Order: sequence, then C-alpha cells, then structure tokens
Amino acid sequence: MERGSDAILATERYGSQERWSYRLKDGRMESEREGEERRGTAASLMSVFKSVFLPQGYPESVSEDYLQYQFWDTVQAFSSSLSGTLATQASLRGVGVGDREATVAAATITWILRDGTGMLGRILFAWVKGSKLDCDAKKWRLFADVLNDFAMFIEIVAPAFPACFTLIICIAGVFKSLVGVAGGATRAALTVHQARRDNMADVSAKDGSQETLVNMAGLLVSLLLIPVVTDNSVLTFALFFLFTSLHLFANYWAVRSVIMETLNQARLSILTHQYLLDGRVLTPALANHREPVFPEFSSSVPVRLGVRLGEVVDSPEELQLALKNNDNRYLIGVKQGAVCVCLGRGVSVQEEVRSVFQVQCLSAVLSSHCPLGGAVGALRESWTQADARDLWGLVSESHKRIDRIFPAFFTGLKEAGWQTDRTLLDWDEWRADWGKKTD
Repeated sequence: MERGSDAILATERYGSQERWSYRLKDGRMESEREGEERRGTAASLMSVFKSVFLPQGYPESVSEDYLQYQFWDTVQAFSSSLSGTLATQASLRGVGVGDREATVAAATITWILRDGTGMLGRILFAWVKGSKLDCDAKKWRLFADVLNDFAMFIEIVAPAFPACFTLIICIAGVFKSLVGVAGGATRAALTVHQARRDNMADVSAKDGSQETLVNMAGLLVSLLLIPVVTDNSVLTFALFFLFTSLHLFANYWAVRSVIMETLNQARLSILTHQYLLDGRVLTPALANHREPVFPEFSSSVPVRLGVRLGEVVDSPEELQLALKNNDNRYLIGVKQGAVCVCLGRGVSVQEEVRSVFQVQCLSAVLSSHCPLGGAVGALRESWTQADARDLWGLVSESHKRIDRIFPAFFTGLKEAGWQTDRTLLDWDEWRADWGKKTD
C-alpha cells in the first residue's frame, strides 16, 4: 500500500452503518468518515434513532424478517393500547368511579377478586400449555392477541350488567392472565429466532424500548380520546371495533412475516407432504407461508409423539413386530386410529426428524384422500393389495422404504437452509429401553 501523503493506511466499518478510512496527512494519521459530506441532519437523527431503538449491529445481528415483524408488531401494540384505554374506562365506571353510591371497599374487593382469579388462571395455563408454546409460537402468539381483544370487549360491556359485573370482570382477568403467559412466552421464543448473534438480551431490551415508545404515543392519543367518548357508548363501541380490527389485522401479518428455520411438527408435515408429491424440499420461506396460524380440523390420521412404550405395543409379540426391519432408536405403532412414536434413550436429532417424517408418511398412507407418489405411493398400493388390516406389516415395510428416501430428504433440509441440529417438535418426556429383537 502506498505510504505517500493522503494515502489510505487502513479502513474500518461499524456494521453496515458507517465506514471510516485512515489517511496519512503531514506525517500524521487522521480518520475520516466516508460519505460525511452527504450526511445531513435527517441522516444524523436517523442514526441516533437506530442506536436507541434497534439492536446493536442491525441488520446483520438479527433475522431477515425482523423489520417487517417489528413494523406490524408496532401497529398492533398501538391499536391495542387505544383499545385498552376504552376497556379501562369501562372497568372504572363499572366499579363505581363517578358514582356517589359506590364504596371504596366494594371497588377494592372487585379489583382483588379480578387479580386473584387472574393469578390462578396464569398458573394453571402455564402448567397445562407451557411446553406447547415453543413448538407453535406463531399460533399461540395470535391466540393471545385474539383472546386479549375478547377480554377487553367483555370489560367494555360489563357495566351494562351490574348484577354480574364482578363475575364478568373476573372472567376478563383470567383471559388477560392467559394472554400474559402466552404472549410473554411466545415473545421470548421469537426473540430467540430473531437474535442471530446470541444477542437475545439486546433484542429483548430494544423491543421493550419500542413498545414503550408506542405506549407513550398511545397515551397521548388516549388523552385526546377519553373526553370525546365519555358517556357516549355508541362511539366507544365503534372506536373499539375499529381499533380491534386493526389490531387483529396487524397481528395476523406480524406472525405471517416470521420465517423460522427450526422444524416444528406443522412445518415438517408441510415439508413431508410436498416431498412425497414431487420430491422437492421447500425453503423456510415457502414452508412458513403455508404454516397454519389458526387451529385446523384435519381429516388425516392423527400423529402422537413421545408416547409411552405401552401405548405402542401391548405384548412381547408386538414388540418384536415393532422391531422388525427397524434399527433405529424409536418404535412406531398404529393404535386407536393414531400413528404413535415411542423414543428410545439417547435418540439423536436426526432420528427424531426421521421418526416424524416416517409417521407423517404412514399418516398419509392411511389417509386415502392424500395424494402420494414414489416409494410411499408404492407402499400404500402394496399394503392395500395385501391385507389392509395388517398394520404391523405396514409399519415394518415403511422402515425399509424410509431407509431409501429419508437420507436424500435430510440432505435437502440442510441445503434448503433448515436447522438440523435442533428442533421444536412437540415431544413428551417418555424414553424407553428395549431388548434386542429375536428372530
């Protein structure tokens, strides 16, 4: 590199935001920001805004879907803040604010009962559904926001039923407690997805700053809104439905914008069925766009993951049938109309993916309406031509077919950009040890 006057000695950059060069001038090394002459006040303010509200290293330090998700999340948070103001006003009116006949004791008891039932609901919901929130973060995120809107709606209508006001407010409190658990847990799962440099604390902190800014804006608008809607029920309901519609619309597109590269049961099912149709492994973007975010009522044969050994086999003879052609650390059986998987101790992530791939194939074979091709289509044909009641024969034959097609599928997952070192499959904790198969 030239060492004359004005020669560039070195360059450096701050992420993708700033580039600096070091030049030799009059025997001294001086730094100069590239493009500084084009920077105006607006650019400087934008730089400060980014440093305050966006994670360090943005956009390289976060996932590609970060900005789109945060935009829709901001819209939904703002509309939810306004809806919450209307609901709070109705609740305060219901407990007697502005009513000379109301007592402080009655209002306090109502509030205590609401908070108490909400705490109980939070504990019960976390116990029953806590392990499911990671697996279907997008679905539960949307569920939380829909339930939150419903809770605010019943808070608004509660003053119209004074005899049942306390009961209605307690029900709303339970719903909001469920929202707190589901919303907080799924937000944490999405933060793990967005943080690409193990910077989960920074991403979470900046998300909190963004939410605080939005809530402050919501408070300012609410100060203008409250005098207008006070004692005007028609306008209150009209604005509530307007804000709620915007809230649900923004939430739908927020979860739709998330592109997760980790396999859960829904995404792996989509990948499996597409691969059985034409041999393609979908990219994370294509599979995520097909992933359902609302509950589905499927007519396919259900799949149960991580069941107890006794739910797969009923006798030593059935255990030997489950081990036929099976050298993997899992057992598969068709019991009570469902395809069940029992995992062995020490099962690898690849074997977990393979087991779900296999049970999805078996589910497709058993569902007559599901179109199939290739080896799995031949499996259905040979099974129906032999004995459609021989379910153990079907399972045994499936092991041989999967041995041929799964390696290419798993390689395709890696090439398409899916994470294959960890999954979000909804396994229960049962693990079994079984003896070797006998001839």
